[in-house]
Amino acid sequence: MTQQSDINRRIVLAARPQGAPDSSHFRLETQPVPQPAEGEILLRTVWLSLDPYMRGRMSDAPSYVPPTALGAVMRAGTIARVEQSRHDGFKPGEWVVSQSGWQDYALSDGHDLQRLPLAARQHPSWGLSLLGMTGFTAYMGLLDIGQPQAGETVVVAAASGAVGSVVGQIARLKGCHVVGIAGGAKKCRFAEQTLGFDRCLDHRDAMLASQLRRHCPDGIDVYFENVGGRVFDAVLPLMNPRGRIPLCGLIADYNVSTPSALADRLPQLQSAILRKRLRVQGFIITQDYPHRFGEFIQQMSQWIADRRILLREDIYQGLENAPHIFTGMLAGDNFGKVVVRVAPDEP
Repeated sequence: MTQQSDINRRIVLAARPQGAPDSSHFRLETQPVPQPAEGEILLRTVWLSLDPYMRGRMSDAPSYVPPTALGAVMRAGTIARVEQSRHDGFKPGEWVVSQSGWQDYALSDGHDLQRLPLAARQHPSWGLSLLGMTGFTAYMGLLDIGQPQAGETVVVAAASGAVGSVVGQIARLKGCHVVGIAGGAKKCRFAEQTLGFDRCLDHRDAMLASQLRRHCPDGIDVYFENVGGRVFDAVLPLMNPRGRIPLCGLIADYNVSTPSALADRLPQLQSAILRKRLRVQGFIITQDYPHRFGEFIQQMSQWIADRRILLREDIYQGLENAPHIFTGMLAGDNFGKVVVRVAPDEP
């Protein structure tokens, strides 16, 4: 019988930020480990996923994700082990993908759990990335909305990040000319030399727009948008007629507290959509595509087995460090998919 801690550490939302969040907006609390009732499972968090969309949960303004209540645990995807089970469908020791959030232990009735995909058994954290929400977002956004065709030009924002790095590799597998945009020379080299992008441009370059025009001489057919801001400003004039823009995030605007600061782009955007008959479609992977998760797992598992898709993980240690890691990620400090090891695989 395994030995568990008697204390459950939890990181809760202490205050709602105006602008960029910092450590003062979080609070570390301790409580007794909850005990499962009949039909429940006690989960022990091993891996914690940190993602930009969580910034939306910190606000009570309208967003595509529900807000976290003040004093409540920050929600997040996790890879957990079943510590105790009073549920017929789960046994102690099993690996599951859960929504336990920023805490050591959580209870579940099983409805929100998925067993860790077989292809992730050797790398459990992949259940949060390549074989989890980020890989699924890249796969469905690009293939279902972007619909890239061989020979087309695909531009990917945040090209070295969790979603963007996978988008670019899938576009390459589909025979596209792939141009990434990332923050800094090191990330751009990684996109080109390791991931196989045809080119990657530094979004900090004052000449980004002209550089993008140079490396997309035939225009842009698909732009995978998860950044916004001046990157989008550089891309929009180069979009080809009937171009497609899957939109899953706007990290450049997450900390903007005055909506009027964004309004000056609207006439240009509306004009481009009309004149070029652009398809701009937002999507929320957990709401729009749950019925296609099996298809995604099958195809991504095969690509991984064939070594046709690579992943860089930015691995950190310790639940207590999650606030600092999260705010750094929003500032662009991460390199790849951000995961936090909360506990060892075995107690």
